[in-house]
Amino acid sequence: MIPSVRQNQILELARAEGRVLVEDLAHRFEVTLQTIRRDLGELAEAGLLERVHGGAVPRTGMVNLGYEARRKMNSEAKAAIATACAAAIPENSSLILNLGTTTEAVARALIHHQNITVITNNMNVANILADNPGCEIMVAGGALRRSDGGLVGELATQFIEQFKVDYAVIGTSAMDLDGDLLDYDLAEVRVSRAILKQARQAFLVTDYSKLGRSAPARIASLAEIDILFCDHALPEPLSERCAEWRTSVRICDHG
Repeated sequence: MIPSVRQNQILELARAEGRVLVEDLAHRFEVTLQTIRRDLGELAEAGLLERVHGGAVPRTGMVNLGYEARRKMNSEAKAAIATACAAAIPENSSLILNLGTTTEAVARALIHHQNITVITNNMNVANILADNPGCEIMVAGGALRRSDGGLVGELATQFIEQFKVDYAVIGTSAMDLDGDLLDYDLAEVRVSRAILKQARQAFLVTDYSKLGRSAPARIASLAEIDILFCDHALPEPLSERCAEWRTSVRICDHG
């Protein structure tokens, strides 16, 4: 397949922004929704994009994108999500932040919080919050994953299990339409499960591009999350399930 000019532009947008939505593309290119769906279908058949609910994301298969690529993807959405999440965390509280570029955005949004204690297995989070004199930082031990500054493995899990905090703030690599949170690394998943277990309230921070993606390891269900911070409304069936689970969904507008 040789992509058309419009399809090449769609690919560039998907790679730059991390996802594309059918309605947005139809408006941008002044074509019908059916035309965009056909474009996305052809790009997916060629292995260039992966279809997700309402649009498409860059093709990743079962391998996660590189850390720098993930940091740049959907940066405005992540900033809006982080701001909303930080606003829900009061001063004089304790929390655990796990791995991921969105949780790092939350760390940046917490830079002016006073009298908070942050436990993390993310060296990037620790470095960001080192600039906040009102934050006590505790960093897990474990095996260093050089690709993203994560500390994973049994030592990291055991460290997390020593605490009971007010809030857990986690990200996810993928989320299916059943509401399961998924990841690529089982060692990281074990730490994330421990983080959820050791917190009184659990927050999930994720942009909409993660919805419908596939990853092999299950972290938890949205039923175990108190508040989901996302940049786009969920599909109605999943939104209804969140209501049944009493999982609050907060949509974070980034303009």
